[in-house]
Amino acid sequence: MPSSTHVSTTTEAARPAGRSQWSVVWDQFCQDRLAVLGLGLVVLLFLGAIAAPLLANDKPLLLVEQGRWSSPALHGLFRPPTGQELVLDRLFDLTLCWSLTALALGLPLAGLLRLVGLARPRRRRLMGLGGLLLALAWAVPFVSHNAPLDKSDYRGRVAALRAAGEGWAVFATVPYDPIEQLADVGPLSPPSRRHLMGTDSVSRDVLARMVYGARVSLSVGFVGVAIYVLIGVLLGAIAAYYGGWVDVVLSRCIEIVMCFPTFLLILTIVAFLEQRSILNIMVVIGLTSWTGVARLVRGEVLRQKEMDYVSAARALGLGDARIILRHVLPNAMAPVLVSATFGVAGAILTESGLSFLGLGVQMPTPSWGQLLNEAREGVGTYWWLTIWPGVMIFFAVTIYNLVGEGLRDALDPRLRT
Repeated sequence: MPSSTHVSTTTEAARPAGRSQWSVVWDQFCQDRLAVLGLGLVVLLFLGAIAAPLLANDKPLLLVEQGRWSSPALHGLFRPPTGQELVLDRLFDLTLCWSLTALALGLPLAGLLRLVGLARPRRRRLMGLGGLLLALAWAVPFVSHNAPLDKSDYRGRVAALRAAGEGWAVFATVPYDPIEQLADVGPLSPPSRRHLMGTDSVSRDVLARMVYGARVSLSVGFVGVAIYVLIGVLLGAIAAYYGGWVDVVLSRCIEIVMCFPTFLLILTIVAFLEQRSILNIMVVIGLTSWTGVARLVRGEVLRQKEMDYVSAARALGLGDARIILRHVLPNAMAPVLVSATFGVAGAILTESGLSFLGLGVQMPTPSWGQLLNEAREGVGTYWWLTIWPGVMIFFAVTIYNLVGEGLRDALDPRLRT
């Protein structure tokens, strides 16, 4: 049966003829100005996290020394991975290299393909294949080449070059590394002209740590939510589709897990871990927060499996796995998308709370909650360690909630105009 029939009667009635469900949802979403603003700010936050080495770096983005041109900042992206946090940074750095190269090559290539006269579907396939090959090409040096750690004092070196007239350099907006302990400034220094957000307890620039802390928050939010959405979707779909004793057993498991307060359960598990890392926190959040998604999917699949297209698929001899994955789940994912959007905000708050209590990522990995933890003993004196990360956590949670509310309203056919 055609996939166009795989929608509910209510949604079909609210959809104009000749338009897909998701195009109508997007148009409805765009009518909510706050939701569109929130989505734009989410994209901006992601771009800032990806471009962190271009925004905060103690190495020059471009160095001209006695006629030789180099980029120590780019070379530093290939540093050897010494922990799970650095592996996470390298994934962001790989995305940065891929994005810059894709923009430099993709726009001219797209224009050339259009001039040649290729049809739009073929252009999209060629651009997608080119993007995949480009990602593989960048992944090879990231995996095979480990540059030695560069601890050179480039700021002093560039100052000497400029004084002698032998070279110059272009630094990032924040010319400090997030884990660099500065020798020319004391610990817990208030905001100044050189350090706009001050320094922390071991003389590290707070603004540089704020920039890189976005990587931790976004990673924990999206990966943790992806884990529990996957678990909840699978268990909820299986319970609702097969029913009987399968539904009884899985429903009781959901109810048992729901009896425990989620944050308290996360605290208990994390406290017993020997090594607290970003990966461990992602997995713990994913393994303890799936019950809400499972209940949503179960209720939606119970409704979908009674529709005619499921009976037609069974009559055609399709297997249960194909019916669930190809037909039922795509029509049951609307409430899950809304729940996942709100879940990202919740995961960011959870990671910040764990770091605030000293159970999150370990030093020297930058984290917004970790800066709040440093300010606990002297909020009145070290106000800059409280205000900046607090504002960013509030900002991130708010924009995700705005997107979630807009998506929820757009997916409700009763609210469509």
